[in-house]
Amino acid sequence: MKWRGVVMAVLLLAASIPLAMAQSDLKRPSSSDQYVPRLGDIMSAALSQHQKLWLAAKAQNWELATYELGQLESSLAEAAMQYSGIPVSNVTTLKDPLQSVSDAIAARDGRKFAKAYGYLTEGCNSCHTSMNRSFIAIRVPTGQQPFANQLFSPPRKP
Repeated sequence: MKWRGVVMAVLLLAASIPLAMAQSDLKRPSSSDQYVPRLGDIMSAALSQHQKLWLAAKAQNWELATYELGQLESSLAEAAMQYSGIPVSNVTTLKDPLQSVSDAIAARDGRKFAKAYGYLTEGCNSCHTSMNRSFIAIRVPTGQQPFANQLFSPPRKP
């Protein structure tokens, strides 16, 4: 569990960076000597990790669920550290849902996991909405096929 503490520390470190002063649109860092993955690539990895986390827990493979949660946390931390247009509040609001998922995995409690996972998924969608990207909507996976955790229909107009 020390690794989880390190990941949480990285998330908190990322939250302490003055992201609020960033430009309104997401900007890619300008470093020609270092590879920086595109935000879409990081988020695609996170989408895959989100689905694999669900599938692992549904199969009660708690060790794999722990691993996938760590991978997801790392992807989210990487996005926050690499892209200054992501507000601090978006990073910090996922702390509690991530901890709830972690607690459910540690308890090996499928019912608690499902509830926490829904809470995490809502947090992801809230972040997308706050970034004017509500057209990127994820959900609890409906199967094992690729992208079973993403909605492709346009969002409903309020």
